[in-house]
Amino acid sequence: MVDQGRVIVGVSGSVSSLAAVHRAVREAQYRDAELVPVAAWLPSDELLRPLSELEHAARRRLDVIFEQAFGGYPAGLLLRPRVVRAEAGPALLAAADRPDDLLVVGAGRPGRPPAGGPFTLRHGSVARYCHAHARCEVLVVPASDLLADLEHAVHGWSWPTPTRLA
Repeated sequence: MVDQGRVIVGVSGSVSSLAAVHRAVREAQYRDAELVPVAAWLPSDELLRPLSELEHAARRRLDVIFEQAFGGYPAGLLLRPRVVRAEAGPALLAAADRPDDLLVVGAGRPGRPPAGGPFTLRHGSVARYCHAHARCEVLVVPASDLLADLEHAVHGWSWPTPTRLA
């Protein structure tokens, strides 16, 4: 099999993550590339649940976001979902380790501190971290792109596409 390139997308369950998944699927279809959705998780001091339960919740998050976005995993795409016990930024960069990869991340919500626990509190947003450290192209997708996709589907028009960060 010929190496056909990969599109890696961060999945957190947020609205911007949902928009990123929509864009990543379109990019993978356009590029005829493998789609690698990544859900990163870390145990929290506040949660006293077993680690296996936390990992299962992260796996379920992948299923739910694709169910919400497309009614299930899209047919016709090579998908290799990953659930990783790590901070989101480093987990995404470990997955997007080839120069020809495309890393797609949600932009988060403007005006609010990023969610995600200690990693984002120490280092800023996951999108900023990935942009600063990635060895591949990074596409940061604002949540408003999901609205643009919906408007295009309903009315046949679209908003400008997000800026690619290289």
